[in-house]
Amino acid sequence: MVPEFPGQTHIFFWREVLALRRLGEEVVLLSTRKPRPLNCRHAFASEAIAETRYLFPPNVSNLSGWIREGAPGFLSAQAYRRQIKASNLKNQIRHFGLLASAIDLAQWARQHRIDHIHGHSCADTAHVLALAKRIGGPPFSLTLHGDLDVYGQDHRLKMAEAAFICTVGAHLRQQVLERAGVAEDRVLVTCMGLETSQLSTLGKDRSYKSGSLHVVTVARLEQVKGHLHALAAVYRAVEMGLDIQYTIAGDGSFREAIVARIRELGLERRVSITGTLAEHEVFELLSKADAFVLPSTGVGEAWPVSVMEAMSAGLPVVASIIGATPQMIRSGVDGLLVPQHDENALLQQFSLLACDPEMRRTIGKRARKTASLRFDVAATAAKLRNAVHAYQRHQSKLSPARKERLET
Repeated sequence: MVPEFPGQTHIFFWREVLALRRLGEEVVLLSTRKPRPLNCRHAFASEAIAETRYLFPPNVSNLSGWIREGAPGFLSAQAYRRQIKASNLKNQIRHFGLLASAIDLAQWARQHRIDHIHGHSCADTAHVLALAKRIGGPPFSLTLHGDLDVYGQDHRLKMAEAAFICTVGAHLRQQVLERAGVAEDRVLVTCMGLETSQLSTLGKDRSYKSGSLHVVTVARLEQVKGHLHALAAVYRAVEMGLDIQYTIAGDGSFREAIVARIRELGLERRVSITGTLAEHEVFELLSKADAFVLPSTGVGEAWPVSVMEAMSAGLPVVASIIGATPQMIRSGVDGLLVPQHDENALLQQFSLLACDPEMRRTIGKRARKTASLRFDVAATAAKLRNAVHAYQRHQSKLSPARKERLET
């Protein structure tokens, strides 16, 4: 279950679905609602929409059927709903909408014999899954894709209902343990995987020319992604006499500020913005690049998929120390880490990579190996599948009375 699926960044969910199906699992897609407007340029979007069941607006026949059956689980769901923090009347009304969606989900899941739902969000999606379980829906698990603060409130409430929690990086595991009170044996550190074989042939024709460097960023055009810091480093590298080209792929609310800064620095011939790219276009860009940079700031990054893609494409990655990047990259071995906001450090790494083609080649080769060993979707999907099966085996060993007490 993925909120507002599919979006431009949702291709890694689709990869996981396909990998689970290759493992022999029957997987059905759920989402809260269709994204408006649809801005996903990937080829899978139309197929994904066709097979996704959307919970909003709720199915009226399922709601009325639940009422005719005597509204099973209503008191338990109401007890849960009353614990959700609501700062105003609007939020209280929204919570009734969550309950309606949960009723629809529970009825639908029972009709289709769904035995587990994995939710790729810890915001309202988690509330819907927890409410549905109380109404008689199936067990569920969650993946936390970023810092808890990004996903609202009531994390103890949501996560108490879950079979287990996946966290994208060890730093998020610590948040779940300390702030949501989840037991250690219910938290699994994982990431969203790649089809590394699709990227393994990229970059075979790179020139590795000394004194020049084509740097790429693939990210939303938001201030926290740090594009302005990369631009400052590119400007100073050009002043030093280096032949630097910088391609920015993506779109977002910070685009005008980035364009204005490019003009201020006189980098119009050095920097290009492509807009949003489809997956095959991203791969083409990575294949032509010499290095990748993600100079993000703040706390919003978790386990950047763009970094995994760049490493899998054999590129040396220059990334700020944020989220899980220190877990992904061994600085100086299969990538390069720099402090946040540090334009001097970015300049230093750009200069090294531009002037030392052999360093680019060596780090890129190691990066590709790291990606194939750690980031392949076959392994990451199997980790999720195994966790679901382990939970089901554990539940099957419980006596009916013990199981009822735990659920209560």
